[in-house]
Amino acid sequence: MSLTKIEEVRTTQVLAPIRRPLRNASGFIPSFPVVLIDLVRDDGVVGRAYTQIYFAELLPALEASIQSLATLIKGMPASPRDVYNSLMERMRLWGVKNTFCTAMGGLDMALWDAYARGRNEPLYTTLGAQPCAHKPYYSVGLYDEESVIEVAEEAVADNYPGLKIKAGFPTLAEDLAAVRAAKRVLGDRALMIDYNQALTVAEAMIRCKALDDEGLTWIEEPIIADDYEGNAKLADAITTPIQIGENFNGPEDMDTAMKANATDYVMIDPQFIRGVTGWIETAAMARAAGREMSSHTFVEASSHLLCATPTAHWLEHMDVVGQLLAEPFPLVDGALTPPDRPGLGMEWNDEMVNKHRAGAK
Repeated sequence: MSLTKIEEVRTTQVLAPIRRPLRNASGFIPSFPVVLIDLVRDDGVVGRAYTQIYFAELLPALEASIQSLATLIKGMPASPRDVYNSLMERMRLWGVKNTFCTAMGGLDMALWDAYARGRNEPLYTTLGAQPCAHKPYYSVGLYDEESVIEVAEEAVADNYPGLKIKAGFPTLAEDLAAVRAAKRVLGDRALMIDYNQALTVAEAMIRCKALDDEGLTWIEEPIIADDYEGNAKLADAITTPIQIGENFNGPEDMDTAMKANATDYVMIDPQFIRGVTGWIETAAMARAAGREMSSHTFVEASSHLLCATPTAHWLEHMDVVGQLLAEPFPLVDGALTPPDRPGLGMEWNDEMVNKHRAGAK
């Protein structure tokens, strides 16, 4: 039996429009810088995925990383696991971290999308799972005591089971005020907060202890994400669950964090974990450790991957490329179920892609 091969990889830099510009403790993202990936097999099947980066200035570097890795896999059989293993071997001397990690994750997602499309089945089926209705939470930026009310009202109006807001104001009092204002609107819906690594360990200990009685579902990344010793101290001292994981560069980082008891929950980013292949490895580790596992952005891939995750928890709903898609991934009755379209179920809306292409006038 002849194997399909990778013929080419096409990429497009886009500044994706988002519902609400994103502000956190370290910056402002008016639109999301993404690189769309079209991986073409020699049988004509096209696998689609995307990668994202927080700074538009770094988009060319991300695209170049994807195209550089693409030169190493062009002409190879389009078998996702074999390509993954090959890239890990080829990149051993340099390492697969940060931009190259996300580039590899994007290519892996595109390969799996093509593989499932070639079988004419959704990715969750290819992974041996049934479709699941996930709990999504509305994920937004940094809003103070007054402005957070409108955001919380949006979450209620759209029937989200939960809301996540950023934290990290100059004072603890401002953090507490924003949390309490959001809770008044949300009622019994879940509220999470995310510090985006803004605090020192000492400051995080003070603020997280003060937040312990606020009924939060979790406190996310209060300190530098890979300070596993510091995160372990917080997880041990704080009653509210500590959540980290979106910055794990591959399953190895997850293993290190769990061995250090650095987190109560884990949140996995499909691109940083090195795509579908890395996610499946990580999901097995989470199951073995009894850690509940949520997703970080990438609504489309995450909706499929959480179906194949034994300890699936929450789906982060930050709709980064929703306005670039021909068909949506809608919430129904406050839940999100992956569509039964082949692969990841994404087709680009070419008009919107061209309109928001980086550098377009």
